Amino acid sequence: MHRRTLIAAALAVPFAGLARAQGADAPAITVFKDPNCGCCSGWVAHMRDAGFDVEARDVAPDALQAVKVEAGVAPDMASCHTALVGDYVVEGHVPAEDVRRLLDERPEALGLAVPGMPVGSPGMEMGGRVDPYEVKLLTASGAETFARHG
Repeated sequence: MHRRTLIAAALAVPFAGLARAQGADAPAITVFKDPNCGCCSGWVAHMRDAGFDVEARDVAPDALQAVKVEAGVAPDMASCHTALVGDYVVEGHVPAEDVRRLLDERPEALGLAVPGMPVGSPGMEMGGRVDPYEVKLLTASGAETFARHG
């Protein structure tokens, strides 16, 4: 069964809502997040500003955890929100430029993750402070560095 179908079933949401058409200028991305999380909303705004067609879905913590498990996000790669774009998962505060690169290069992978919530990553801005962080490419055999920031 396709990963999106499993996630939709787990959350009792229609599959059609996750399979929105993707235009060349506006890749569709569905974000599962806590309704009270300001940094998640900041990341959604970052993705919209970068030209993504974002559907933000506020979900309960147990439903968000179910999305992470179904998408194959290991606990050590987890963050506060999980997104689906194309056939990939995007976990946490991944910069839009890295998501675009993922979609352009199409590597054999589950997706990308920024574990935790690094200061200065999209949605986690705190003045001019930017802590160094890595974007991880999630593969069947683990994770490897996809990009470095900060």
